[in-house]
Amino acid sequence: MSNDSKRAEGAAEELGGKIKGGVGKLIGNERLEAEGKARELQGKAKQEGAKAAERTKGGVEEAVGAAKNRVGAVLGSERLEVEGRAQELRGEDRQKANR
Repeated sequence: MSNDSKRAEGAAEELGGKIKGGVGKLIGNERLEAEGKARELQGKAKQEGAKAAERTKGGVEEAVGAAKNRVGAVLGSERLEVEGRAQELRGEDRQKANR
């Protein structure tokens, strides 16, 4: 399962939990309200886990790109430097998008 689908699943679970908790509160059912809150928190945790995985991927991508950029500079390969810098920026963007 991809991280995007895990995030979507977590968001749906969070929303379902909010609804269930709201219904429990509305009808005065503490058990239903507590189950809803638990489900909401599980959904949030699932989303945060997927974000953390994406941040890790972004960090690796950034590091590999930086190394490629530096190797290109040492070898005098402008193409390798540019490819490395582009990869480094993609990694930074992935990390920022998943904060």
